[in-house]
Amino acid sequence: MNEEGRFTRRGVLAAGTGGLLVSACDRLNDSPAVRGLLEKADALHMPAQRLIAPQGALAREFTESQMSPVFRANGNTAPDDPAYRRHAGSGFAQWALRVDGLVRHPLALPLAALRAMPQRSQITRHDCVEGWSAIGKWQGPQLGAVLALAGLLPGARYAVFHCADRFGTAPYYESIDLIDAFHPQTILAWRMNDRPLPIAHGAPLRLRAEKQLGYKQAKFVMRIELTSTLAGLYGGKGGYWEDRSGYQWYAGI
Repeated sequence: MNEEGRFTRRGVLAAGTGGLLVSACDRLNDSPAVRGLLEKADALHMPAQRLIAPQGALAREFTESQMSPVFRANGNTAPDDPAYRRHAGSGFAQWALRVDGLVRHPLALPLAALRAMPQRSQITRHDCVEGWSAIGKWQGPQLGAVLALAGLLPGARYAVFHCADRFGTAPYYESIDLIDAFHPQTILAWRMNDRPLPIAHGAPLRLRAEKQLGYKQAKFVMRIELTSTLAGLYGGKGGYWEDRSGYQWYAGI
């Protein structure tokens, strides 16, 4: 779904030094002491970002004239899950988004119900860790409004997005905390560039958390689970790439 390649510290260092001393940087990157220091610095990113930027600060929005003529469909573009294929074959007529976990009222929302909710439309830039970006238009209900319908229990801390696709035997998933879940630009997009969301871009529903990098924008969302912790969930780090490739859980920009 969102396979965007490995964003390595080697790439950052190479970009900053014109490619000099890359082999030495690789040796440093392999050092447990240096990696530990870098990971501690990464852990400070989220509190620093949230301290500097107002909680409701918006990502930049663009005009229609600034939209990219081509918006790359990266990662998985057609899940091979049989249930998903059946839904896609019927135009998602019988599909419903499940919202459960630490909620008072578990939900099963058909696509028609999501389309009938108040909508937010936004033209934003998708920034991928591979180094490319594209500007597109997204429409859907705010995630916060959907969560409000479900009624969060006091222990809820994270929204976990379970997706229809997988890499090998590993299911794809992502997660954000409730601060990002209730951000006004965090929506469940069913429409892209004034058309129904294409399968290659995550139909019937994808997350758009515009204050986050591209790998957080989960495609093919089937279920949203509210949890108190990410521990014990798949690899325990809050997302497929976080578990498998060392991506940072907080990808705020």
